[in-house]
Amino acid sequence: MTAPATTSGTPGTAVRLTGISKTFGGFTAVHPLDLSVPAGSFFALLGASGCGKTTTLRMIAGLEEPTTGTVELAGRDVTALPPHKRPVNTVFQSYALFPHLDVYENVAFGLRRRGVTSVKKQVGEMLDLVQLGDLARRRPQQLSGGQQQRVAVARALINHPDVLLLDEPLGALDLKLRRQMQLELKRIQTEVGITFIHVTHDQEEAMTMADTVAVMNAGRVEQLGAPADLYETPRTTFVANFLGTSNLITADVVGTAGDAVLLRAGDTKLTLPATRCTAIARTGEKLLVGIRPEKITLTHADDAGTVPGDRNRVTGRIAQSSFTGVSTQYLVDSAVGAGLSVYEQNVERDARLVPGADVVLHWNPGHSFGLDAAQNVEAGTDVEAEGAG
Repeated sequence: MTAPATTSGTPGTAVRLTGISKTFGGFTAVHPLDLSVPAGSFFALLGASGCGKTTTLRMIAGLEEPTTGTVELAGRDVTALPPHKRPVNTVFQSYALFPHLDVYENVAFGLRRRGVTSVKKQVGEMLDLVQLGDLARRRPQQLSGGQQQRVAVARALINHPDVLLLDEPLGALDLKLRRQMQLELKRIQTEVGITFIHVTHDQEEAMTMADTVAVMNAGRVEQLGAPADLYETPRTTFVANFLGTSNLITADVVGTAGDAVLLRAGDTKLTLPATRCTAIARTGEKLLVGIRPEKITLTHADDAGTVPGDRNRVTGRIAQSSFTGVSTQYLVDSAVGAGLSVYEQNVERDARLVPGADVVLHWNPGHSFGLDAAQNVEAGTDVEAEGAG
């Protein structure tokens, strides 16, 4: 017998997970975690395959029973409720459209199942929302992947769920279409104002659409925040390297000067604002100084005298270069580490910046971030993780 739902919680919170966890035999897929999703937000669970993001989504949907903890939707404890009694709908990567029904009837299906007899107005409005009104009488097999995905979203939204769950919904699309649909999904969410919780392994996808991103790793949330905050101020090497590429330089703390931390990496002096450190910088201890490749400027050694004195600077030699169209990507060997990544926009290319050229890498100290070297043992340079699934 299903336990009755109870009401509690905080107004304005669409989903609240408290001490939620999931184990399968001796394997812990999700370690106990607390998570709140604001009502009306676009929230992303981001991580590589096996990190626990889909299991977390399935516990919200009621498709997996938590080992411990509770699930609340709009302040209502739904932990014991079956999926069909929860005010959520889910869009999967496969879309799961009915091939024998046209677009109109696919979208109307949920209303008809609930016994609604007059569906024309609601279905028409939903098809207009996803910009498929002209294709109402086509069958799913006559649609592109992106159009099928929009039909799946319309079918899920027409019952006005409190929360729409999206499990890798763009994974089957090619890159160009996936980027178009990212913008479409964000537009739809903004127009309807329903809370979206989106599971993805694609960092660009999460950062393009979500207001808030929870980066998951090995069943735990490593860091949660706005996309720009996670990118600019990661707290761990995993987050620094999963969200894009980071150069991580191991340096010794040699002192402080005002609000700046003074560091030394080999014979190279570096500075870092204390506010950009996630660890307490103690003299004699080590820090990881992180800098994104696009924050670095590359100057030929012959022009080293033009580099402003207030910038961090590292000398090196170009090992590789790759022209990618919008930018040229360099790998530079230096005294502070081999294979430092630098991305230079192709605006005014210096023809001297070729493999074998001696260069100076320099950047604004305020663009760096500092991590505790002892707690982030996976340190390295130029590591990019995307995950899969």
